[in-house]
Amino acid sequence: MQRILSIRSLPAGLSLILLSGCGEKNPVQEVSATSSGVVVVDVDKRSADLTWPSWRGPDGNGAAPVQTLPLSWSENDGVVWRADVPGRGHGSPIITGNSVLLMTAVAEEQEQQLAAFNRTSGERLWVTTVHRGMFPRPRDVHQKSTNANGTPATNGRHVYTAFLNNERVIVSAIDLDGSIVWQQEAGRFLSRFGYAPSPVLYRSLVIVAADNSGGSYLTALDGTSGQIAWRVARTDADSYSSPALATVGGRQQLLISGGDAVTSYDPESGRQLWSTSCIAEATCGTIVTTADYIFASGGYPDRETVCLSADGQLIWSNRTKIYEPSMIINDDRLFGVTDRGIAHCWEAATGKELWKQRLSGSFSASPLACGDRIYVSNLSGETFVFRDRNGHYEELAKNRLGNDCYASPAAANGKLFLRIGVGSGGERREQLVCLGVSGDN
Repeated sequence: MQRILSIRSLPAGLSLILLSGCGEKNPVQEVSATSSGVVVVDVDKRSADLTWPSWRGPDGNGAAPVQTLPLSWSENDGVVWRADVPGRGHGSPIITGNSVLLMTAVAEEQEQQLAAFNRTSGERLWVTTVHRGMFPRPRDVHQKSTNANGTPATNGRHVYTAFLNNERVIVSAIDLDGSIVWQQEAGRFLSRFGYAPSPVLYRSLVIVAADNSGGSYLTALDGTSGQIAWRVARTDADSYSSPALATVGGRQQLLISGGDAVTSYDPESGRQLWSTSCIAEATCGTIVTTADYIFASGGYPDRETVCLSADGQLIWSNRTKIYEPSMIINDDRLFGVTDRGIAHCWEAATGKELWKQRLSGSFSASPLACGDRIYVSNLSGETFVFRDRNGHYEELAKNRLGNDCYASPAAANGKLFLRIGVGSGGERREQLVCLGVSGDN
């Protein structure tokens, strides 16, 4: 049975930071980890099924555990199930237990929602309205954007969302039955083109980024109570990248690009570890890493792809611009697909270009890697499957499904999950599609 949950207003306990000005610069009120009194603890995830728990998968780098994913599909072949998604969003699906969850926004009712689907059958389990009303003005959201660009994150107990609503980034914790546990404002946000970053989870913290010209910041919240654990100001610039958590150089780092730099923070305290000037003021992609190297690309108005050491020293750079899609590491290769559809492959350690290949169409989605295969979808609904073969591009398949695809895929137990658009203009609607190898459907 489908169950629809909603709220008509924010809970009375929602804390709001009272900063003056509407559409103006808002000084960031920093909160230190010491003064907040929040104790950061490990979360017991032993009983949690975190198959694809957040943006870019279990390790936050777009890599799926090795499994047999479908290679080819079409409208009538390889589709295990389809489910209609209310509204519109560019956020990607996550998977925990037998649930597939995604964020969406219904423009007519001005509702920002979290929707859950049965992973086996595609049945819609529940839809929770997280916010009603208070959408940004249409002129403050890019024509390619939506009011649900982010991907949720889960620790197996709660699902965390971050929406731009009422000129604020508001983080919500929702249980796996769809009930809202808490909501908390992370900070004010002056929208130029909308809000894009996805939350990341570190131990018991939920961390969100909000780079905007009105006052940029990173905020960490206690995952159980919603209390702000720390908040640090960043360079005021309109940028759209999600933070990445990674162990590089033997230590945990919270990494983010934007504001003409790549910057590293201690995820437990928010203390800045280092910052390296590079790339551009505005970036969209999420940083990827190896055990020793950090890779980032973008942006606007400048263009650059960089490799940095674990402490931020420049190893190599070039003038390639991988803007909206994130890059991906596979073995010792770094892959990136530009917005205009040119796939690049570099030696990760040296930056030597091994090949570049023009694909067809334009791209916003980020690639997924499984084994030696790379999967990436364009804005026309085509998904390319390719690999590097002895330093050369090899196309394995090109599959069309629907009319567009802005979101990145998720993978679990031999299934691939895509959020696609079907139809065009006023007839366009969204679907969540589960794809399997031959014989699964």
